[in-house]
Amino acid sequence: MKLSKLLALGLLGLLAFGNAKAADNEPWKDKSSTLVIDAYELNIIEWEKLVANKRIAGFISKASDGLPEVYDCRKKHNGDSLNHCKTMWRKYAVSRELYQTRKLLAKAHGLLWGAYHLGRPGDPLDQANHFLDYATPGPDDLMVLDIESLDSEKFMSLADAEVFARHIKTRTGRYPVLYTNHDTARYIASRREDYALLSRLPLWYARYKPEIKGVFPMGNWDNYFLWQFSSASNCGDRSCPMRIEGALDDIDVNTVPMTRADLARHWKGGELLPEKPPALQYLVNAEGAIGTSALAGRGYGRVSPHQRISQAGTVTALNYQDF
Repeated sequence: MKLSKLLALGLLGLLAFGNAKAADNEPWKDKSSTLVIDAYELNIIEWEKLVANKRIAGFISKASDGLPEVYDCRKKHNGDSLNHCKTMWRKYAVSRELYQTRKLLAKAHGLLWGAYHLGRPGDPLDQANHFLDYATPGPDDLMVLDIESLDSEKFMSLADAEVFARHIKTRTGRYPVLYTNHDTARYIASRREDYALLSRLPLWYARYKPEIKGVFPMGNWDNYFLWQFSSASNCGDRSCPMRIEGALDDIDVNTVPMTRADLARHWKGGELLPEKPPALQYLVNAEGAIGTSALAGRGYGRVSPHQRISQAGTVTALNYQDF
């Protein structure tokens, strides 16, 4: 392809990404926007204060974490000692009780309820069964698989995540939502032929920046389902995107790109997103400016999604917002 055509395609791509919606910039500042809270077992919640905030429509709680703890510590366990094993079991048992208590309180106050599983190394089928046993999701409850990073020594691998999601579908008739950060989402999107299932799960997107201009569309994701914009990572004494009455600064806060009524209709989810044609990325480099255009692969040849350009500072349609 001639350089002139590459330049034209690149400019078109940049212009398309440049037309960002106003909602891309701190949408939570719109007081009519809807919020969702998510918490794990160590977050402190004062429920009377929390539910007084009428912008909060849903509550997502951490449920299971990897594989279940061992009750009989005479058997194989993950503790460093017998006493450590017993301590781990007590914490596990208390966290399960807390989960059920929060579920009752949230639903009693009319909040949408969801649960997430923190994916770890280990049999993904056993983890999926553990999640369903722990969370006991109802037909209208949101189910989430949390993949914290691409480090498969600490967290579930992407291949295992596909097995997990498929088993959840088999047992419940619904697919879970995928929670992950920008780097992992971008990795999946750029390899969506390899991760055909993960790349089509609705995306709960963790990004602690004030805007997401140019992030979407990303692979099969035209937009986020939830955007986790505030957490202990970016909320402190001096500044915080949003403080929630009834919780400490370490609480996770999420915005949604829809009304409260629409969120209620889409909450339980369970369906895969439409699959888009494979994208071609054309690199344009002129006078120190680099741009790309993501195009459907018709008539232009095929570029492997695994292909990587080693040039430092290269910008692509999936990473240019980071520069």
